[in-house]
Amino acid sequence: MSLRSVSDKVVVISGAGSGIGRALALRAARGGGLLALSDWNAEGLAETVRLAEHAGATKVRHDVVDVSSRSEMAAWAEGVVEEFGRVDLVVNNAGVTLTGDFTELTYDDLDWIVGVNFHGVVHGSKEFLPHLIASGNGALVNISSLFGLVSVPGQSAYNATKYAVRGLTEAIREEMLVAGHPVTVTCVHPGGIRTGISRNGRKAAGLDGGAIDALFEKKLARMSPDRAAEVILDGALAGKARVLVGIDAHVIHHLAKLAGSRYQDVVARVTSRMPIR
Repeated sequence: MSLRSVSDKVVVISGAGSGIGRALALRAARGGGLLALSDWNAEGLAETVRLAEHAGATKVRHDVVDVSSRSEMAAWAEGVVEEFGRVDLVVNNAGVTLTGDFTELTYDDLDWIVGVNFHGVVHGSKEFLPHLIASGNGALVNISSLFGLVSVPGQSAYNATKYAVRGLTEAIREEMLVAGHPVTVTCVHPGGIRTGISRNGRKAAGLDGGAIDALFEKKLARMSPDRAAEVILDGALAGKARVLVGIDAHVIHHLAKLAGSRYQDVVARVTSRMPIR
């Protein structure tokens, strides 16, 4: 059984201040959902709230939250349940990028990306899952990446966190099935989406950040956030275990499956010609 609709459902979204998170919030607003939104960026979050209300949202709660903080996530979940009385759909969407060869990354940068991309999903899943179970028909959606299915050089830390999100999410889904809990669990793998994730991410010392951002935004980010949100929400409401977002995600994932581990050699040759070093 799955939700089928967000109408009159409590929809929780982290990283809602921009990009896919904002697009998901607006789609949920237009669908009649009751929104509980968070982001670390207060200005971006406030703009999402304004747009959601303009889109017809009847109720929007918004909190400035650092998803890497267990205590802040616990307080957010407690506040959401206290205000709405229930939780129906949770999207752990907040994420960041860290570009650079592994040997050039600092421990501080590694701690940062693991804190947001992995611990953020752990915290969101851990704090909200009991309430999704209690709802009698909940949905948990965790955003991984195409890079949670295939690896690329210069993205070792990002790959690691997104593979971790995939592993965590798939295991949670299995546990829900084994226990017979009324919660669907979906792992989402977006390809290139036109968001500011590259510009807002970190780069190792010595890299040309402008060239990296331009490559992502002009060559790799093909799909709009709104279209991505549509695919994600449709997949979540259908209770799909895995959602691939974008032609690039489908093509690269299936090519990697066909090539086996040899895909790594192909990726290494292709990326060696890209202006990211």
